This record gives sequence, structure tokens and C-alpha cells, in this order.
Amino acid sequence: MSTPTPELVRPKKAGLQRFAQSVSVTGQGTPAPNAGYALTIAHHEVARLNFAHEHDRHDVEIGIALVAAKRAGLIGRGPIQSDVQHALSLFGLDGSATITGVKTALFSGLGHSYAAQRRFVDAVSADQLLTPHTN
Repeated sequence: MSTPTPELVRPKKAGLQRFAQSVSVTGQGTPAPNAGYALTIAHHEVARLNFAHEHDRHDVEIGIALVAAKRAGLIGRGPIQSDVQHALSLFGLDGSATITGVKTALFSGLGHSYAAQRRFVDAVSADQLLTPHTN
């Protein structure tokens, strides 16, 4: 007769895992469980925005997802929709107005350069991500 697997050894769901220590070295990132889910959420949120130049959409989507994943990692959980919304408001992209090249210049080339992605995310401080953002 076999016994059921004890609950204590069953691995937790990825979104519920917390990391014991955070990485504080520049360029190493902030680990978060299931951080890639931020790309899915960012894709849906950025799809609602109007861009003056449609080719900017992908770079903005990548940048917002990276910042949202960093915020989730700082908190110690997987990314959720409020992380993406916080990232959008941090960069002033939460309005219904058409987004011009002035606002998207910060995100230029992020979709094609890992080094640019690391620099972009490292430029956003933990204080900016953990404090409530007001418009």
C-alpha cells in the first residue's frame, strides 16, 4: 500500500515562492518567480495605448515588462497587473493621449539589446518602484 506525498515536500507554486536574498549587483537583475509573466501582462496593457509611431510599441512593451518584473522581485513575488500599471504610470504612459516619440525615446532599442535592457532596468531605483506613484 503506497502513502500519499506529504504536503511539506511538495514544491510551492512559482508565484508563491520567495527568494531568501536579493541580488544587489549592477547588471545582475532582481530575481522574481515567473518573471516572464510580466511580458504577457505588459503586452495586454500596452495594446490599449495609442502610439504616434507603431514601431515603438515593442520596445515600450519590453521596457515596461522589465520594470514590472523588477518591482515584483523587490517585493518578493511574481509579477501582477498592478506592477505593470505602476511601471506605466512611472513613465507617464497611463493616459489616453497619443504617445509620441518624446516619451518613447527612453525605450528605444530595448527589444533588441540585452545590454540596453540591463542599463534601463538598473537606472530605475528601488525607491521609485516601491513608493506609490502619483500623477
